[in-house]
Amino acid sequence: MIRTLRRAMRRAHRRRPVDLSHPARSPLGSAVVNCVVYADGVRQPCDGDAREALRQVRKKGRGFVWVGLHEPTEVEFAVFTEVFGLHPLAVEDAVHAHQRPKVERYGDTLFAVLKPCVYVAHAELTATSEVVDTGELMVFAGPDFVITVRHGRHGSLGPLREALETQPAQLAKGPAAVLHAIADQVVDDYLAVVDAVQQDVDAVENAVFSASAGRADAGRIYQLKRELLELKRASGPLERPLLALATEQPPAPPIGAAIQPYFRDVVDHLARVGEQIAAYEGLLDSILQAHLAQVTVAQNEDMRKITAWAAIIAVPTMVCGVYGMNFDHMPELRWTYGYPLVIGVMATACLVIHRAFRRNGWL
Repeated sequence: MIRTLRRAMRRAHRRRPVDLSHPARSPLGSAVVNCVVYADGVRQPCDGDAREALRQVRKKGRGFVWVGLHEPTEVEFAVFTEVFGLHPLAVEDAVHAHQRPKVERYGDTLFAVLKPCVYVAHAELTATSEVVDTGELMVFAGPDFVITVRHGRHGSLGPLREALETQPAQLAKGPAAVLHAIADQVVDDYLAVVDAVQQDVDAVENAVFSASAGRADAGRIYQLKRELLELKRASGPLERPLLALATEQPPAPPIGAAIQPYFRDVVDHLARVGEQIAAYEGLLDSILQAHLAQVTVAQNEDMRKITAWAAIIAVPTMVCGVYGMNFDHMPELRWTYGYPLVIGVMATACLVIHRAFRRNGWL
């Protein structure tokens, strides 16, 4: 079932390209992207009014309402707070965003904060390259409603909604099925990001250990570590609350026994994300240490060469300094061949010292 749903999502992506920059504002309202009623997993006719949609669902005693919002203001969200009876603390988090990923329970309503991530493609990793970009997605899941609030450019749920509508049996499991599908998509995106980041890690590793290791830049390594930290902040805090949803006995509403096993699959994928991030962090630490060691070795090589040439130059400097004292009684001072002799001695001494340094690997 999960694999079928994922294939349907990929087909939805191919059918209709998604513009993640900003969705067109819906005629339903300045922040309302969609308002849909589902009964037995099938989309029902709805005029887009959330109050009327909820009344319709509760009158029939089955189905649920799914409302999608994009960056609503407090005024725009006030009507949904009243209609669905949302907790003011959760509403404040949903409107103002910039929250830590979490799952909280307010009565029979679950409030989840997720951070969708995407990999930012780049021709070459630099010390200022953006590798991971995040958005923010809040989900209210009640007994007969789902409200999704999206902030930022990422985390579009259009393809997910289309994919779910092709699986009415899964959608019939209620709001918990929608919450699972959203969490599953977000975690799968994490996996795609960490797989893409591996290319950057490999590129940095090759640069450090290649023959042209001088091209390696510690700034690139630090930048990649910072981007991995952003991904870790988005994914790490979710593992414990999702595990609680997957293992809680008996499962508390709106999570039912039928949907609970699906959350275990999400937790398993999230654990894989955490393991890969930890592995990349350890590898980058080793790469950084290797790069710093190479820099130290190169500096030592330079210092040895400078020292060797200074020792060679010291010989003629010393001899010239002695003969520049202008004493009357200097060795071979009045001899015709004294000057060529001194030059020859200095050249011979320099050559002997140079050969000795070459033998010892200093030059």
